[in-house]
Amino acid sequence: MAKSKITIVGAGNVGATTAHIAATRQLGDIVLLDIVEGLAEGEALDIAQAGLLQMFDSNIIGTTDWQKTADSNIVIVTSGLPRRPGMGRDDLLTNNVRIVKDVSQKIAKYSPDSIVIVVCNPLDAMVYTAAGVTGFAKNRVMGMAGSLDSARFSYFLATELGVSTKDVKCVLMGGHGDDMVPLPRFTTVSEKPINELLDESKIAELIERTRKGGIEIVNLLGYSAYYAPAAGTVKMAEAILKDKNELICCCAYCNSEYNVGGHFVGVPAELGRNGVEKIVELDLNDSEKAEFEKSLNHVKLLTAQVDKLL
Repeated sequence: MAKSKITIVGAGNVGATTAHIAATRQLGDIVLLDIVEGLAEGEALDIAQAGLLQMFDSNIIGTTDWQKTADSNIVIVTSGLPRRPGMGRDDLLTNNVRIVKDVSQKIAKYSPDSIVIVVCNPLDAMVYTAAGVTGFAKNRVMGMAGSLDSARFSYFLATELGVSTKDVKCVLMGGHGDDMVPLPRFTTVSEKPINELLDESKIAELIERTRKGGIEIVNLLGYSAYYAPAAGTVKMAEAILKDKNELICCCAYCNSEYNVGGHFVGVPAELGRNGVEKIVELDLNDSEKAEFEKSLNHVKLLTAQVDKLL
């Protein structure tokens, strides 16, 4: 049986870490691509030399040549400018639209049957850009955000309660930004609702920390997070390549679902061999609907800006 082929565009912190995790998970052969001569080649060689030590045998190459990415099953887009202290995700829009547009044109040329996972910010707008430029079916283009945000929220809850993150199940919706929508009513710890374990003020505090989770790391490091984003990306890729139909929060195209009306936004979705197999619709109450609508409106403002730039 032929191995799957995964292309990762961008060999910076997120891209290289994604390649490493994907290799250790033995998801297939990996092409790591970057415009900087020697960067992807060096990262790929270093990862490959860990194969014996970490017991994986994926074929990993680094390149600047798009032809070597041809016929990929999945293309992961990490290229784009990262955040620095004092920057919001929206501040990256103009430059990253240009980068993602160029990358998406090449994806459509070299891997027209691939599934695309976008990682760069502002996330929802970059997914919209990739979908529009590639012209791919909407279920084949998605963004990594909810899996990361869910992991952050789970970590904060687990730490507060002194439990394993494995015991925490949570759902986040909306755009990947400060107005993302964690849903405490659908969040449990060992199947117990968190409002039975924490008071409202503590839950609100942890939700706010989750919303600011990215900038907290930027302010500490001076650059964006990469371990957790890479892990979230590989989780999505694995669900697709292994046809798991796994429920993962991610940025996906919604039309009638949640009355979104044709936009890419964070929702719980089942991921399998065709990409987004199904959007899972939760029965939101009026307050949750209002928060989601607020977040969606921000996404719509960003995509309107993208339309002017393309």
